[in-house]
Amino acid sequence: MTPGAVRERLRERPALIVPVGTTEQHGPHLPLGCDTVIVERLADDLSAATSVIRTPTLEYGVHTPSPSFPGGAALQRKTLHRVLNELIASWETGAGVREFLILTAQANDAHLEALSTIRSESAHVLVVDVFALEFQELLERPDDPVQGGELDTSLLLYIAPDLVRMELAEDFAMPSGKRPYRPGSSHRVPEGFPGSIGFPSLASAQKGERLYTFILGQVRRCLESC
Repeated sequence: MTPGAVRERLRERPALIVPVGTTEQHGPHLPLGCDTVIVERLADDLSAATSVIRTPTLEYGVHTPSPSFPGGAALQRKTLHRVLNELIASWETGAGVREFLILTAQANDAHLEALSTIRSESAHVLVVDVFALEFQELLERPDDPVQGGELDTSLLLYIAPDLVRMELAEDFAMPSGKRPYRPGSSHRVPEGFPGSIGFPSLASAQKGERLYTFILGQVRRCLESC
């Protein structure tokens, strides 16, 4: 968009949608940018539906890189926090933005802390982790961790099926007695861990469409009620 087009849109509503993705492994069958693909598509569709401008995507978040799964890259919590603080301040003072919707799809505690503690002089900042929504009626195993399992594999099969290698997908359940896995956690996982937790074999494009429609509707309501 040109500066003039941005100015006119912000006069209508001084708001921005800010997608924040990650570049990390989600098992052998999903791309490193899985979370980024999801939030970019959501940001595009939300912007089209509400006329709120969406910013370029920040493609790196907070997680624990592993030499077993090369290609991922991460920021430290304080770095992501500082980057978003500086961007928010720049848009707030330079363009008069008064509402920010930060979209992410990452359950890492440090990642979410970096986003949820952003400071602003006068703007309202809302952070939405789309994986924190309640999917009880839409998944066969809704309590499984979100790391290359039924939920994100279904979403990618709907949003970007050409990026999914289902022939490489591996179901992997944590052995009983192990602490629940959190994406980005530093504690060791059992031998044979493929990089994903859960059951991608339960995923389908049809399920992904239902999930995506639900997520889009929930986030749109958040944006329209801000």
